[in-house]
Amino acid sequence: MARRKVKFGVIGLGLMGKEFGSAAGRWYHLVSDGPVPEIVGVCDTNPASHAWFKENFSSVRIATTDYRELLASREIEAVYCAVPHNLHEQLYVDILKAGKHLMGEKPFGMDQKANAAILAEAARHPELVVRCSSEFPFFPACQRLINWAREGRFGRILEVRSGFYHSSDMDVNKPINWKRMVEVCGEYGCLGDLGIHMEHVPFRLGWVPKSVYGVLSKIVTERPDGKGGMAPCRTWDNATLVCQVDHADGYGFPMIMETKRMAPGATNTWFLEVYGLEASARFTTQDPKSFYFSETAGKEQPWSRVDLGYAPMIPGITAGIFEFGFPDAILQMWGAFLEELDGRTPVFGCFTPEETRWSHALQTAALVSHRKQSVESVGI
Repeated sequence: MARRKVKFGVIGLGLMGKEFGSAAGRWYHLVSDGPVPEIVGVCDTNPASHAWFKENFSSVRIATTDYRELLASREIEAVYCAVPHNLHEQLYVDILKAGKHLMGEKPFGMDQKANAAILAEAARHPELVVRCSSEFPFFPACQRLINWAREGRFGRILEVRSGFYHSSDMDVNKPINWKRMVEVCGEYGCLGDLGIHMEHVPFRLGWVPKSVYGVLSKIVTERPDGKGGMAPCRTWDNATLVCQVDHADGYGFPMIMETKRMAPGATNTWFLEVYGLEASARFTTQDPKSFYFSETAGKEQPWSRVDLGYAPMIPGITAGIFEFGFPDAILQMWGAFLEELDGRTPVFGCFTPEETRWSHALQTAALVSHRKQSVESVGI
């Protein structure tokens, strides 16, 4: 039986735009009877970036530098938009007004005001599926940790730690890019670009901060501008948030959340750690196929490690003895998005508009906290 094709437009053809292209190109990897993405339109202000898509996808019929031309196509049902943060509000709102389903990139608006405008437009279109990109929770070992939490195996939560580490800015001679420019990236800095990664699983499990104490660091104040001079870096390089969470069972626990662009030795390292009275568990992309856990047994709590191999949420053709990696996580995320477009409920879904509202509330409170050196209510 022929599977439904969902015709996509892609706005922003850089790193993540190509990752979606790669996922769409190997959709046959998934063992699913759900819909299949078909890229029919691409848009980027740099015409040279169109070539990769036109060479690899014969389905592309629109290649433009004007996103309005792409949105005018009645053929396109859904849009993936991966553009700098200062463009989120205008483009996301226009995409929704055009009646297209949307997968947008983080942080879903450069600031809280922009996020509110996007969510207001989304609310006017309940028929559209609107989600924010976040792929790391789809690693099988992280899914195992999520299942343990849903099953209540941790017992009373003692502490949660979640974070995302880069080492990309450790080279102080690395030329500046838009993520280090506050007028493009936004005042959140590393929180805006990386924060949703650390928030997705805790928020989905109901661990939403009540208060936050934020410690933010601007470490490298200028970088080469690529033209022989130096340019100021005004965004935050690192952020540590100490949060208080009120559990539904009537107790509170601390949650430490970190985003760092200056993290010696780390390369795109995402991690989640949950410590409980009855059991604990850890996952890190530094050891992507392994699930670490400890179950309380009297005086001692030994840690165990199990290799899960390829055991994704949506089955694939890869045998379980092999490893799961970042391209697989991207594919799983998009699989979850397409399931929702098809009216299904995935085992674990993509980051929602309401969760982006929580994210902006937390990050805005963290900015205030750092400026005032005070504990701030998150106001969710």
